Amino acid sequence: MKKFLNWLRNHYDVAGKGLLFAGVIVLLIAIFPREGRFRYEYQRGKVWQHDDLIAPMDFGILKTQEELNQEKTMALKDSRPYFSRLNDVAQQQTHHFETAFNNAWDARFGVSSVEDAIRLKHLNAGLAILDTLFSRGIIGMANVIENKPRNFEVFVVDGNTASRVPLSRMYTIAEAGKFISDKLNTLALKQPALLQDLLMNTLRQNIVFDARNTQRAEEALVSDIPVMRGMVQAGEKVISRGELVNSENFRILESLRAAYESRLGESFQYNYVLVGQSVLIAITMMAFILFMISFRRDIFAENKKLLLLLLVIFTMVSSAAYTVKVNPELLPLLPFVLVPIVIRVFFDTRLAFFVHVVTLILTGFMVPNGFEFLFQQLIAGIIAIISVAELRKRSQFFLTALSIFITYAVVYLGMLLIQDGSLVNIQPNRFLLFGGSAIFTLFSYPLIFVFEKLFGQVTDVTLMELSDTNSPLLRKLSLHAPGTFQHSNQVANIAEAAIYEIGGNTLLVRTGALYHDIGKMDMPMYFIENQTTGINPHDELSYEESARIIIGHVTKGIEMAKKHKLPEVVIDFIRTHHGTRTAEYFYNRQRIEFPEKEAEDKDFRYPGPLPYSKETSVLMMADSVEAASRSLEHHTIESIDNLVENVIDRQIEKQQFVNAELTLKDITKIKKILKKKLMSIYHVRIAYPEA
Repeated sequence: MKKFLNWLRNHYDVAGKGLLFAGVIVLLIAIFPREGRFRYEYQRGKVWQHDDLIAPMDFGILKTQEELNQEKTMALKDSRPYFSRLNDVAQQQTHHFETAFNNAWDARFGVSSVEDAIRLKHLNAGLAILDTLFSRGIIGMANVIENKPRNFEVFVVDGNTASRVPLSRMYTIAEAGKFISDKLNTLALKQPALLQDLLMNTLRQNIVFDARNTQRAEEALVSDIPVMRGMVQAGEKVISRGELVNSENFRILESLRAAYESRLGESFQYNYVLVGQSVLIAITMMAFILFMISFRRDIFAENKKLLLLLLVIFTMVSSAAYTVKVNPELLPLLPFVLVPIVIRVFFDTRLAFFVHVVTLILTGFMVPNGFEFLFQQLIAGIIAIISVAELRKRSQFFLTALSIFITYAVVYLGMLLIQDGSLVNIQPNRFLLFGGSAIFTLFSYPLIFVFEKLFGQVTDVTLMELSDTNSPLLRKLSLHAPGTFQHSNQVANIAEAAIYEIGGNTLLVRTGALYHDIGKMDMPMYFIENQTTGINPHDELSYEESARIIIGHVTKGIEMAKKHKLPEVVIDFIRTHHGTRTAEYFYNRQRIEFPEKEAEDKDFRYPGPLPYSKETSVLMMADSVEAASRSLEHHTIESIDNLVENVIDRQIEKQQFVNAELTLKDITKIKKILKKKLMSIYHVRIAYPEA
């Protein structure tokens, strides 16, 4: 036990990575559906590549969705909607009519008993008309009876009794109004207009549409429709090797697959399914680990970056698992291309493609039509990676979304032509799902921003924003230390050209170069490029104090960068641009002028660390040669050539690039670019002779 604890203490990073991958594998196993799978792969329009398939059991041939929809339409064609009779409406409206009639009559004729007989005659006539209308029923209009013929029958539920009643036996509000008018014209009444107005105001529908009972009746009709047409007996040949999988064979195979998987769901040992899924998931993740160790060891070494990759994979796979469980038809809506887009923005094209493949492999275990799914998503992922390979503008996300939609649509149509030989069975709703998936890819922009903050990563879009010379910190540098600002711009141009030649992140090195000397803003006049008055404040300081101020611009720059929340990858350029070299001018002056006093090396040495990448190494070279070139009395090809060779050879001698992956070939190319850029900067035009 003690040895194991000692091993953990000495290899805590390996143990941490092991726990991380084990946790992801366990989570993936947990979200996978516990079901067996049909062992054969097949596609409509393709040749059956397996041996002759003999039916292992009796099974029914499932109808296609189109057939079921047709039969459902025919069944519902004969269905009758249900309406409910509201008896309390007749009572309420009759009472309302009596009250309104008495009030209106009293207001017009008073309460004289002379008119009681006439009053009673009008009241009884109105009540009789209402009784006729409500007895037959005033039906509320609904979509289910709109434009139906008058002999169309509906079910009217009165209490616990349902009766078939033709529409002609009931009134609409308009028909009830006409009935009132016609009826009053046949009666010898003195005040028909008064009575008509009161009756019209009293009309209400007492027969209303009953959606609940109508739905129940339709569901009962649909449930009676058989889902199968015919049977295949056990031992009967289903399909022969080399036979074309046409529409009929495809339907039989789909029926066998459904019956087979249903049988597995009833009797299969779930432990075996779990073991199989665990093996497949584990071996897929092992392939991912081997890829990272072999090709991206730098990313594999950083747990934060590794966690980002695994989080993206798990999130997409779990989303697919949930969608398959709820509604597999919505799978095309999932934006699987978010995976390669996000990974490409943070890392590189090769890693983005591999992570996308791993995600699709894990998802392919659970989705129907695995080959079609993998092909479609793989092509869309490649297009997405290409479209964001050089991400410089936000508008690229919209172009990427459009490209993805077109890719989905074209692949779908191509698959349909292969399977059916025509576009007869095209499903328009698929294009809506593809469009939705493409739109969801636009969420990659805010998602990238969130990942930047959570995992401390930086994207090209962020670097573009930071490299804007009107950004607050660079604007401040141009005002307080204009010479340093000019120097930083020159270094940025030189370093960008050099890193482009050897293959590196040009935008990163440019951004790092613009910020590498921001610490000089603290005491700008102590740096020669900002001295415009001829006064050098170092003349009144000791060489140790001067060296301390010069070296201090590195730590001051780091403090300013952190205060302004610059990304760590940019701050690294500030930390490393002098490496562990000494402030040689002051160090050498101290040794020459005070030979009796031994110069302390630590008082004149930069704190480091050493450059660790191509980008930080190139910045050190560009910064040194640009600064040194200002001290040349004559800028000639020979002087610039000697300057570049001496400065960089001196840095190599001081072992400043031992941590960077730079080859001698790279350094030779860098020297060539530095010389070329310096010559263009200090080029003197030929003097033209006067006329």
